Amino acid sequence: MHRKTFRDMQCPIARSLERVGEWWSILILREASYGTTRFDDFQRRLDIAPNMLTRRLSALVEEGLLARRQYCDRPPRFEYVLTDAGRDFRPVLWALLAWGNRHFAPEGIAAQLIDRETGQVVEPVVVDAVTGVRLDPTRHVPGAGPMASESMRARLARAAEFASGQSAGPAEASAEKVEDVSE
Repeated sequence: MHRKTFRDMQCPIARSLERVGEWWSILILREASYGTTRFDDFQRRLDIAPNMLTRRLSALVEEGLLARRQYCDRPPRFEYVLTDAGRDFRPVLWALLAWGNRHFAPEGIAAQLIDRETGQVVEPVVVDAVTGVRLDPTRHVPGAGPMASESMRARLARAAEFASGQSAGPAEASAEKVEDVSE
């Protein structure tokens, strides 16, 4: 069975998942952002099979999220370091950390973000880089970019309608029909 590829889709979320959507990839990027660089250290910290780690590291190098650098000539030994694209993924990891703490940590918080200067716990939020305004799903919606296809434009227009409450989703539409029938 062949896995579907998202590489050629216009959706940037799908294209991103093509690169990091496999859970080992995200955990490897997490460890790399914590300073792990060597194969044995990744393997030990993640308890991942060597063949799987080899595949995931190779894929992350191929996708440009990690760079492979030789650090020893005899025997040849390599380390894996974040590239600019890999470093740009850190805020995604922080958002996952906060989301996981909020929704999936019934025993309490085991890891959190700390401001190095103040020592205070910080809560990541997404803000517009131009205005500094916090992104809010009631105010901000995905929109078509200049290269969007007609189907992408239609999908994003539908998403904007849904977000603004102008159009009911399938569940709400079904509920409305049931209410109409019962009256």
